[in-house]
Amino acid sequence: MSEENPRLFISYSWTSPEYEEWVLELATELCENGVDVIIDKWNLKEGHDANAFMEKMASDPSIKKVAIVCDKVYAEKADGRSGGVGTETQIISPEVYAREDQDKFVAVVTEKDDRGKPFLPVYYKSRIYIDLSDSDLYAKNFEQLLRWIYDKPLYVKPELGKKPVFLEDSQTVTLGTSSKAKRVLDAIRNNKDYCRGALNEYFEVFTVHLERFRIMESEGEFDDRVIENIEQFSPFRNEAIEILLSLAQYRDTPETMEQIHRFFEGLIPFMFRPNSITRWRESDFDNFRFIIHELFLYAVASYLKYERYDAVAHLLRHDFYFEKNEEPRMVSFSILRQHMRSLGDRNKRLSLRRLSLRADLLMQRAKGSGLGERQLMQADFVLFMCGSLNGLRYEALGWYPETLFYAHNRAFEIFARAQSRGYFEKLKCLFDIDKKEDLEPLMKAFENGSVRVPTREFDSFSPAALLGYDQLATKP
Repeated sequence: MSEENPRLFISYSWTSPEYEEWVLELATELCENGVDVIIDKWNLKEGHDANAFMEKMASDPSIKKVAIVCDKVYAEKADGRSGGVGTETQIISPEVYAREDQDKFVAVVTEKDDRGKPFLPVYYKSRIYIDLSDSDLYAKNFEQLLRWIYDKPLYVKPELGKKPVFLEDSQTVTLGTSSKAKRVLDAIRNNKDYCRGALNEYFEVFTVHLERFRIMESEGEFDDRVIENIEQFSPFRNEAIEILLSLAQYRDTPETMEQIHRFFEGLIPFMFRPNSITRWRESDFDNFRFIIHELFLYAVASYLKYERYDAVAHLLRHDFYFEKNEEPRMVSFSILRQHMRSLGDRNKRLSLRRLSLRADLLMQRAKGSGLGERQLMQADFVLFMCGSLNGLRYEALGWYPETLFYAHNRAFEIFARAQSRGYFEKLKCLFDIDKKEDLEPLMKAFENGSVRVPTREFDSFSPAALLGYDQLATKP
C-alpha cells in the first residue's frame, strides 16, 4: 500500500447490530477516501487468534493510525477490562501512554452523556478527541478525522519570518502616543465624559510627533529606507486601528466623525514638501504617503465593518482644508492617496515584476490588523465608487483603488446584503443617491470608458460585479 493510502485500524464495541452497522459505514466512508481500513469484520477470519490480531495492530509499523471508536459501552468495557474491548484496551493503553509522538491513536466519540460529556476510557480522558456524535457537525468533523489520518492539519504553523524592523533598538523611533492611546481606549469603551478631549489629545500628539518619522538621510537605496520606515511605524498603525475600530463600535457620533475628519486633514501636509525644505525629490515623502493612505483605508473599513454608513458618508462628503504654497484650498478625500514613485523604482531595481508593490504591502500588512483583506478591499472599492461619482458630478479627482487587483469579481459583503431593499435604504447614503437607478449614469460611464476603470497590464476588475449591481434592491 502506498504512502498515499495510510493504514488505519478501528477498535470499537459490538454494542448493537445497528451500532456495528454505523461503524462499518464509517469504515466504508474512510475507504472511499483512500484510507486502507483494518477492522475485525473484514480482516479477522474464522480460526484467527484475536489477541494476536490485536497485538499486531498495535505494533505493526505499517499501521500508522488507530481510531478508538467510543460509545458508552466501549468506555465501560475498557475501564472494566471486560470482553474483547478490555483485551484491546490492555494492548492499546500502554501504547498510548508510552508513545512520545502522541499521533498514532485518537478517540472518535459517538455518544455523550446527559451533560454533554463524551464517553471515553479513563486512560484517554485528558486527550483531544474527534466528535462524530452530532449529525449536524458530522461532515466537518469527518474532515477533521481525515486530516488527522493523512497528517494534513487544517492549521499549519507558518515558516518563521524575519525580526520586525521596528524592534531593532539601534533605529527605534517612537510616536509617544502609547499612554494617550490607553486613556482614549478606556474612555471610548467605558463612555467616559472626557472621551472627546482624550481623543483630541491622542490625535494632536500623533500629528505633531509624526514628524519624527520623516526620512532625512538617504544612505543606501532610498526605497529600502521607505520600506524600513513603514515597518518601523507598524506598532503605531496598529494602535490607531484599534482606536478607529473602537470608535466605530462604541462612539458613532457626528462629533467623533468630525474629529476623525480633522485628524486626517492635519496629516495631509506630511505628503507634500514643507516650506522649510528647499532641496527635495517628489519621492522624499513616500513613507508618509503610504502611512496616511493606509490609515485612511482602515478608518473607512472600520466604520463599514460596523455598518456606520452615515459616518462614512460624512467623512467622504466633506472636503478637507489644505494650504499648498501658502494658498488655501478645499480638496476631496482623494488627496489622501498620492503616487509613490519609490515603490515603482523598487519594482524595477529588484526586477520584481509586480503589478503593484503598494497593493502587495497593503495586503500583506492586513494580516493580524483586526480587519481582513476583503474588508480592506471593500473600503477601497467604496472610495473608488465615491471618487468616480464625484468625478462624474463635479469633475473632481477620483480614487485609485490599489487593492482591487486582488479582488475576485464577486459582490462585497455590504453590497450582497443590499439585495434587500431595506438594507439598500440604509446603505445608499454612501453614494448620496435616492434609488438604485441613480447609479446607472456611472455604470454606463464605466462601460463606455468615459470614467476609467484602472488597469495594470492585463488585470482589471468589474465595478458592476463588485457592487452586485444587477441584484441591488431586488428582494424584500
